[in-house]
Amino acid sequence: QEAGADALALINTIAGLAIDVERRRPKLGGVTGGLSGPAIRPVAVRMGWEVARACTIPVIGMGGITGADDALEFFIAGARAVGVGSAVIDTPNVASQLCEGLTSYLVRHGFSSITDVVGTLEISS
Repeated sequence: QEAGADALALINTIAGLAIDVERRRPKLGGVTGGLSGPAIRPVAVRMGWEVARACTIPVIGMGGITGADDALEFFIAGARAVGVGSAVIDTPNVASQLCEGLTSYLVRHGFSSITDVVGTLEISS
């Protein structure tokens, strides 16, 4: 933010290592590889929440979004927008599904806009 960024997009793939225990060798030819999709969502939501609390510029949350509830986690944690990557491969119409699911949530909870949901995480003391 102090360096002039207008927004921050986080996170993407996390480096991982899988080992064949019988051969004691990496399972991947390149030794390490990218872990993405739903497996990284809890890490991504936490990181987005922490950054959104520390900055005033918009956070774009991404990492493991496959449906509306996933996107809502990011919005509630403080993201002002979300990005979807891996889910598009399995579900080409994921964008329309997200829009429908988010709209349904807004109606059910009496919100008029997704911006009303941003940063509404409630933490018990």
